[in-house]
Amino acid sequence: MSLFGTLNTGVSGMAAQASMLSTIGDNIANSSTTGYKSANVAFETMLGNQTVSQYTSGGVQTKINYNIGDQGTLSSTTSTTDLAVKGSGFFVVQGADGSTALTRAGSFVTDSSGDLTNTAGYKLLGYNLTDGSTATANGTGGLQVINLSNQQLNAAPSQTGSLQFNVNSGTAATTGTSPGSAAAAAITNANADGSSKTSLVAYDSLGNAVTLDVYLTKTKDSDLTKTPPTPAVWEAAIYNHADESTDGTGYTKAALSTQTMSYDGTTGKLTSITTGTTAVTSPLSLSVTIPNGKTLAIDVSKSTQLASAFNVNTASVDGSAPSKLDHVTIGTDGTVTSVYANGVSQATYRIPLADVPSPDSLTSLSGNAYQVSLASGSLTIGTATTGALGAIDSSSLESSDVDLAAELTSMISTQRSYEANSKVIQASSDLLKVVDQLSG
Repeated sequence: MSLFGTLNTGVSGMAAQASMLSTIGDNIANSSTTGYKSANVAFETMLGNQTVSQYTSGGVQTKINYNIGDQGTLSSTTSTTDLAVKGSGFFVVQGADGSTALTRAGSFVTDSSGDLTNTAGYKLLGYNLTDGSTATANGTGGLQVINLSNQQLNAAPSQTGSLQFNVNSGTAATTGTSPGSAAAAAITNANADGSSKTSLVAYDSLGNAVTLDVYLTKTKDSDLTKTPPTPAVWEAAIYNHADESTDGTGYTKAALSTQTMSYDGTTGKLTSITTGTTAVTSPLSLSVTIPNGKTLAIDVSKSTQLASAFNVNTASVDGSAPSKLDHVTIGTDGTVTSVYANGVSQATYRIPLADVPSPDSLTSLSGNAYQVSLASGSLTIGTATTGALGAIDSSSLESSDVDLAAELTSMISTQRSYEANSKVIQASSDLLKVVDQLSG
């Protein structure tokens, strides 16, 4: 038996309890820290050299564990960019040095540059849906810092519309020049035989309003004596209103689009649309390319030719003039949608979630962030709401998983154990003094 060994045992016990008290102190200090995962100390026996007749004391060593995989309780907030994860996933963030890390601390706000940044300075990463970023499942390729400042103005070009109307079946087929029949400039069309006119407002790629003048001209009557009856044919000619001549008698440029519509002579329903020599039965849409804009498909499937005056029932076109960002919404699948003051919504980013096989083995960093290690296993990135990654909850934060009552109880127990180990050292020291006196 060695009294010196007993001294070492007492020292190791005090050191172990000091480590335990350190973790308790950190846990209590971070009991209100968003996304904090508590630490704890595991004790492991160290044996001395044992014989049948003599016991040699060893000691105790410690291993620090982090409960990274624990799910904390969620609390509601008033900020859309406060994010929490219901599941095992982590947000992928970027540190000040450009390195990638994982975190559950989702208290994100926009910094001076418009980047979504949490209280520890980590910037949220996601896929940009407006530039075709490619997602990778086993790496961080394609991820960008989510920035909201570059979305302050938005102009949405028109691409779809609806124009539902009735043309009068009693209108005689035109014998003159219809508005859309000429390909040359200087077209005289304002009052062509059998024509009806309406207008739509669309938007080009810069958000400029473009007024489209739509002329509907009957070019062929239905022949009900034939089997099957031949359809009535109407020509749809679409002009840019800006090309109208100053005297109002025509247009200085040819039609942007000229197509023909065939109506069943017995039911009055639209059956096909012909562009050039190609007739289609679906989709029943008029197609026109907006100057400096996109191709606009105008749904006319519910238009009719009945014995009633020309009448427009529905007229709508998407797109918008430039508008400021009003707010953003974040869905459970991580889709960041920008909502502009004019009511236009656009999906701009998707926030992915990441996971590893052993989250408790991740390397902890300051700021409640973690890095992948050999022990944790490889990183996997996926879309929220898929697999075990969980869903993203906007306007929520994950609370610390610290149980204050349990920590205070452990603190008392640790204090008693520390004092008891100090008594072992004190007793060993007293015995060594006796040995020293006997040897003297």
